[in-house]
Amino acid sequence: QVHLVESGGGLVQAGGSLRLSCAASGIIFSSNAMGWYRQAPGKQREMVATIPSGGSIRYADSVKGRFTISRDYAKNTVHLQMNSLKPEDTAVYHCNIVTGRGIVYWGQGTQVTVSS
Repeated sequence: QVHLVESGGGLVQAGGSLRLSCAASGIIFSSNAMGWYRQAPGKQREMVATIPSGGSIRYADSVKGRFTISRDYAKNTVHLQMNSLKPEDTAVYHCNIVTGRGIVYWGQGTQVTVSS
């Protein structure tokens, strides 16, 4: 069974940093694409960053230059380093993994709150 467990969320002041982690189990990590998405209250879930097993990393325009996504293949973990955080980054952040057959698995999410 596939499990994705996010960690690293919390409360931070504007301009601060957080590092989110997502540990995957029950699936071949190295051959699948992973991503971070977020959902703010009253808004639709939006893509933050995606990292394929090979190919180009993508970022939402709103986080380019501030966020960095990376993979640790040894630990089956994907990270999201978030710098220069803004109040509008406040949301529940979810990671996902997409298999070669297009099946998507989601983690339960971690809350990020940025105070002004």
